[in-house]
Amino acid sequence: MAKEKRIPLNPFVLTGYVSPEYFCDREKETEKIMSALLNGRNITLTSPRRMGKTGLIHHVFNEMKRNSGVRCFYVDLYQTDSLELLVKKFADTVLGTLDSKEDRIVKGVVSFFKMLRPVVTIDPMTGEPSFKVNVEPGQGEYSLSEIFAYMEQSEYRCIVAFDEFQTIAGYADKNVEALLRSHIQRLTNVNFIFSGSRRHVLENMFVSASRPFYQSTQMMPLGAIDKSAYYDFSCAKLRSHGQTMDSGVFDYLHTKLFAHTWYVHALLNRIYETGIANIDKALADNVIDDILMENEGTFQTFLRLVTPVQTRVLYAIAAEGTIREIQGKNFLTKHGLGVASTVKTAVKSLVEKEMLMDNCGEYQIYDRFFNLWLRIKH
Repeated sequence: MAKEKRIPLNPFVLTGYVSPEYFCDREKETEKIMSALLNGRNITLTSPRRMGKTGLIHHVFNEMKRNSGVRCFYVDLYQTDSLELLVKKFADTVLGTLDSKEDRIVKGVVSFFKMLRPVVTIDPMTGEPSFKVNVEPGQGEYSLSEIFAYMEQSEYRCIVAFDEFQTIAGYADKNVEALLRSHIQRLTNVNFIFSGSRRHVLENMFVSASRPFYQSTQMMPLGAIDKSAYYDFSCAKLRSHGQTMDSGVFDYLHTKLFAHTWYVHALLNRIYETGIANIDKALADNVIDDILMENEGTFQTFLRLVTPVQTRVLYAIAAEGTIREIQGKNFLTKHGLGVASTVKTAVKSLVEKEMLMDNCGEYQIYDRFFNLWLRIKH
């Protein structure tokens, strides 16, 4: 008998995907992604970190499980630095999942893969096999072709999500993009979600005519959750705990945290924890103060990692909340930042360090709690 999934005590889940019950809205985005994939179009999903793209991918996959002819695979490339490591993570995710009968799994996988030579282990309790591979240097290209061939010949339709896909642009082997593209463009049974948080890097991979993946996917930037839907979701979860929050309070905290999903959720998680029946702005502020105090050491470390000029730029942007004319005279003069060229260099470095967010020419502090801390300390 399958073990029943344990329900979390706090409905404002901060890590992982639990179930649709704990997933807020994204109905249009879910439908759009599913429709594209099932109609043979690959998706490039971009958003800042902690906006909810990984949760959305898992939600899409959960919805797709209703179709017994589809298999979904999530591969996080964030900590990979080579084609061989990419192939290992990919293989560990896929192997043994595409055979329809259990007694064919081991035989099918072992006979199919020549270069990967998967190691088979059998769970002594369930009798189910699992596979691990070790990709040697220089074996990545042929091993990758084996995995794609294994998926292509499957009776199941395969969907693969490569999360933080922009990571491959930093591999020492600059041929990985072209290699992946050469395989992917020939597949008819496999479709892909390429997602990532470094929007400029990822978009350049798919928009620049000089890159292998040029115009090969449907672009989909992910914005904030619809505020009305988020309010309804939050009120329902709080109400089940004997708590109430009017729309004015929700609008206050939602705006204060720039509608950034994880940070709003983190605050609601703490508010739920208090158990206080009537949630007002003062309670929200008190909880935020606690969070800032807990993270003060981390925020001080952030400032030790940047130059004095970069520190002044951070304080200035935090004071403004959002700034578009980053090199404008009014902004530079108001905050005593000096010449535009110096600020431009500082901003470029801060964006690369992911301390600043460049949202189509609008600059904000990436960590929303850090932003609030800077405003208090300035």
